Amino acid sequence: MDGLVFARVLHVLGVVVWIGGVAMVTLVLLPSLSQMQSPIEAMGIFKRIRRRFAAHARYATLLVGLSGLYMTYVLNAWERFTQWQYWWMHLMVLIWLFFSVMLFIMEPRSRRNQSTNSGEKNITSETFDNIQRKHLFLLLLSFLTIAGAVAGSHGWLIFGR
Repeated sequence: MDGLVFARVLHVLGVVVWIGGVAMVTLVLLPSLSQMQSPIEAMGIFKRIRRRFAAHARYATLLVGLSGLYMTYVLNAWERFTQWQYWWMHLMVLIWLFFSVMLFIMEPRSRRNQSTNSGEKNITSETFDNIQRKHLFLLLLSFLTIAGAVAGSHGWLIFGR
């Protein structure tokens, strides 16, 4: 059981770093950047911060994925993915998969494309509003998942046993 407890600790710490960072970007950074006088300068700041955060988020999502897989294996909890009362497990995997694709595939590709063509002339304050709306949706979905996972892992299954 020590391995399972350690995996759960790593899992929760990884989620705190990852989703906590998403919360900071969504609720603090993006609103501040959208109010700057120069949207182009604000985008430059956002890209620098995003690049640094993406590195931390990659490690965190990798840790969350591996520890989640380990816990599912040790608990032999595979059948939970066939039962809707464990909806939060499905959502955890979907959010993890979405963020992993974004962090490991889309973000590096976007960075390469930005270095080859400069599209910064089209950046406005609405650009940040659009980015913030997307981040807010993902953050709310992440909070719902975290709440469901905490409740469900402590026996509160909304849809019955």
